[in-house]
Amino acid sequence: MTALSHSSVVSTTPYVWSLVLSLGTLLISIILIYIARFQAKLEIKDLAALRTMFDRYPAWGKRASWAQQNSFESFTIHAPAALLAVIASFNGQTLPVITLYAALAHPLFRVAYISAYVFNVPLARSVFWMLGLLCSGILYFTGFSALM
Repeated sequence: MTALSHSSVVSTTPYVWSLVLSLGTLLISIILIYIARFQAKLEIKDLAALRTMFDRYPAWGKRASWAQQNSFESFTIHAPAALLAVIASFNGQTLPVITLYAALAHPLFRVAYISAYVFNVPLARSVFWMLGLLCSGILYFTGFSALM
């Protein structure tokens, strides 16, 4: 393995971790839904129409459900951005340090977003959502710039 290929592999690590941790935040949001379902006491009749059980969720469970839906949307935005940074790194491009910070901050902002959503703190939720989106935007911008 040459020095260049070794440094390229090492430089992709934060972006791969960003992708893995973002998937982890998605799993957190799914777990919260199952906790809410447990509290809503799933009954046999609910199997015919699981969405009707949503009305019996506690208030935090409903917010967790909405956070989960947003987590899927956010992941579909962030995953290609992180992969773009990985591709740029494999091509031997040096990405700005802000790209590293954005990649690692995104999962943290998503966990904070889910927490703010579940605990009903709308202003914090909106701020964390915007910061997470900004992180993905930075990855797209620096990744495309490096490849052009």
